[in-house]
Amino acid sequence: MTTIKFITFILFIASIGSILSGYFLETNYSQKLIGFGVVGLFLLVFPLFSYYRWKDKNVKDYMLTKENLDKMRENQKRNKY
Repeated sequence: MTTIKFITFILFIASIGSILSGYFLETNYSQKLIGFGVVGLFLLVFPLFSYYRWKDKNVKDYMLTKENLDKMRENQKRNKY
């Protein structure tokens, strides 16, 4: 398991744990626990996960350029017949 994957997994578990403990514990700061869990998910876990999944990909393959549109049309014609 790579380092960034391990860190993302640990932060995910910590964020989910914070959210769940905020829901189930009746303390004065339970709303803060839920808030910190949500902030952790959206400001730490999601960007790390996105970086990990996209780091070796070529962005041009996913852009709608003239060449890619032509390839899609050709594939559509081939699959139709």
